[in-house]
Amino acid sequence: MTTPREPSPSRRIRANGDGTVYQRKDGRWEAAGYVLAPGNTRKRIRVYGTTRKEALAKLTEKIATSNRGVPVPSAQGSVSAYLTYWLEAVAIHQLRENTHTRYTACVHQHLIPGLGKKKLAKLTAKDVRTWLNQLRTTCQCCARNIDTHRDQPRCCAAGKCCSKRLSPLTLAYIHSVLKSALEHAVREEEITRNVARNVRTGTPRPRRFEPLTADEARLFLTAGRSDRLHALYELALRTGLRKGELLGLQWDDVDLSVGTASIRRTLQRTQTCGLTTLPTKTRASERRIALPSECIHSLKEHREGQEGERAAAAGGWKDSGLVFTTQAGRPIDPANLNRRFRSLLDRAGLRRIRFHDLRHSTATLLLEQGVELVVIKELLGHAHIGVTATVYAHVRLRLQRDAISLLGNALRNLNETATRRDDDGDEPSLCAAPVR
Repeated sequence: MTTPREPSPSRRIRANGDGTVYQRKDGRWEAAGYVLAPGNTRKRIRVYGTTRKEALAKLTEKIATSNRGVPVPSAQGSVSAYLTYWLEAVAIHQLRENTHTRYTACVHQHLIPGLGKKKLAKLTAKDVRTWLNQLRTTCQCCARNIDTHRDQPRCCAAGKCCSKRLSPLTLAYIHSVLKSALEHAVREEEITRNVARNVRTGTPRPRRFEPLTADEARLFLTAGRSDRLHALYELALRTGLRKGELLGLQWDDVDLSVGTASIRRTLQRTQTCGLTTLPTKTRASERRIALPSECIHSLKEHREGQEGERAAAAGGWKDSGLVFTTQAGRPIDPANLNRRFRSLLDRAGLRRIRFHDLRHSTATLLLEQGVELVVIKELLGHAHIGVTATVYAHVRLRLQRDAISLLGNALRNLNETATRRDDDGDEPSLCAAPVR
């Protein structure tokens, strides 16, 4: 009786659905099987290894992932190809034009040069972390050949590296752009997970701002009374409106009899359309605010002045319906407003700040006056109260110190009073007195 021969290692019998494993002519082992693909379909994949065990382990892992309902990624192209597709077909319909322009610059200056040649399906968290570490320590003048566009080179072309590094905020922004792109690749089932989310870059310190103090704010308002845009500066400081919201405000949005203003749009300059009105930054930014009596008075005076300018311009007046315009009725360019604002600061003898710091000054002064955080959040148009609490955390910390100091003074005076009464012998000690 002959004993049955055992099957050779390359022809071992496997259960149905487990796939096949065999040795190729070049000596490598190949394993093939069917897994779940995007669109709820199935496709046959092949994996390779130097040994039968290695190839079988790779196939088993992919089949196990498929059995959990996770489709095998279908991306075969490079990171560069997918980022280009994402910018041109996805992000352009979801982002504002200025935001899309910044994303495009970030992709072409940093993401594609650093990660563009890697396969999208094979990109790992280690690749992203290594690239970010390299980006953090690389001089940008040398990496992007900025010296070639300068009249007088001052870095690599001059033989002396200027060591221009990216700031932590810029690194965090680049990382966020990559996460957004890969997140969409996951939704389209091109890849199984967003590897950029597994990389922690740390929380960068927020950009410091120096808002106006109460004395500086009073001096600013006094100096602005002689400016034709006095109503704009007063509205910015007393209500905290953004620059684009101020420049996009129309007379139809303002009700001076009731004392309210509806914030519905913002004015921005874009590359394709120039100065154009857009929806507010977020849905929460579309709001209705109460106008202070000082702003109502300033807006009435501003409207009278605008009527005089309309009569003087005659046929050259362009009726845009905006509250704040040029002397010809046209929208005010945000860059021109910045220059005008800096000139006003110089005339007032105040330190240079950004126009956006007027908004920070409003929130800071309100917090110091004891206004609740939720009221400030509604006035500023923040989407979440956590944004308000995070941006103005330093103000709340100072208020806490003031409160603790007040409590310390009260306790110190209480102890001193109790000691003095014990020494005089006229009244019992407070600690011995009954509490009712």
